[in-house]
Amino acid sequence: MTIAAEAKTQLIQDYQRKEGDSGSPEVQIAILTHRIRGLTDHLQTHKHDYASQRGLVLMVGKRNRLLRYIARTRHDDYQALIKRLGLRK
Repeated sequence: MTIAAEAKTQLIQDYQRKEGDSGSPEVQIAILTHRIRGLTDHLQTHKHDYASQRGLVLMVGKRNRLLRYIARTRHDDYQALIKRLGLRK
């Protein structure tokens, strides 16, 4: 599932650490979370789409690695980010 350009731009603006930041872990996690939620909805309808299931597992793993990095380096930012995204951790 791709993400619309407007939605991606809005996510980047909402989660960037400074002006012009589009690759920080916070932005990457926000984009991955948006894509994961969309793919989860897709898989509820198309239960036998195994290629998308694999993609979902890979995205969740990547998001988890980025979250562990933030938790290890900046714990306060980690707490704020998971609360803002509504993630259970």
